[in-house]
Amino acid sequence: MTIECVVNLSEGRDQGFLSELADAAGPVLLDLHADPDHHRSVLTLAGEAELVTHAVQAVARASVARLDLGAHRGAHPRRGVVDVVPFVPYTPGRLPDQDLSAVLVLRDTFARWMSATLGVPTFLYGPLPGGEIRTLPQVRRNAFGALPPDFGPLEPHPTAGATAVGARSVLVAYNVWVSSLEVAQTVAPLVRSPALRALGLPVGPGAQVSCNLVDPAQLGPAQAYDAVRRLVAEAGGAVKGTELVGLLPEAVLDAIPASRWGELGLSPDKTVESRLSTSR
Repeated sequence: MTIECVVNLSEGRDQGFLSELADAAGPVLLDLHADPDHHRSVLTLAGEAELVTHAVQAVARASVARLDLGAHRGAHPRRGVVDVVPFVPYTPGRLPDQDLSAVLVLRDTFARWMSATLGVPTFLYGPLPGGEIRTLPQVRRNAFGALPPDFGPLEPHPTAGATAVGARSVLVAYNVWVSSLEVAQTVAPLVRSPALRALGLPVGPGAQVSCNLVDPAQLGPAQAYDAVRRLVAEAGGAVKGTELVGLLPEAVLDAIPASRWGELGLSPDKTVESRLSTSR
């Protein structure tokens, strides 16, 4: 099985350092999406479990050594310089798999390593021992309050903060640019559902409804775009554009009529499968 890991870092402006991180990740790096307004980068890694784990450790080690959360200013919420590290089971050419058993050990092992080696407290999300399922939003809301770290110090690292380490199915990050922050903040709570998480954010001079499609086999970019567009129109605003953050599964793209790919900002070269074929 292919393992995907989508590392979210609180750095989106220093291109020289991001190039160093790309080199540290090595051949399993499929995509690096940097956003200077969010001041955030998303590194999509995929390949054999051992190679992906080594790459994530290299990226985390370099980031903790170099970045300082105290000096960070950006649109996206964050708790750490290595903010989110989800491990994802991935079968090329197939719709996302909901069986996470293959990545639970990888998640827990990395979370222990990060705390023990780098001194960064880590919070697990996804399935937990005993049958509980913890979500990333729960970690964001409750970390260091009602929720202590699963591993590591009980207080945030002085410069690196904390890291959420997850086991999850494939997620598609997809942003819809809209005419004003007021419209974005009106629409975001209305469009939310169990399959779609959304925030209304100011981004540079514009605004966006920032979406995480947590079940893209059921609710993909086309459905998210259509729902946002309808609500934006009802709020008296307008859609200004779209943005795929990172990559999406080929099966999710194929479920959308090709005639809509341009409108949605999608294309075959933005799939995980297209990058896997060129990385081998």
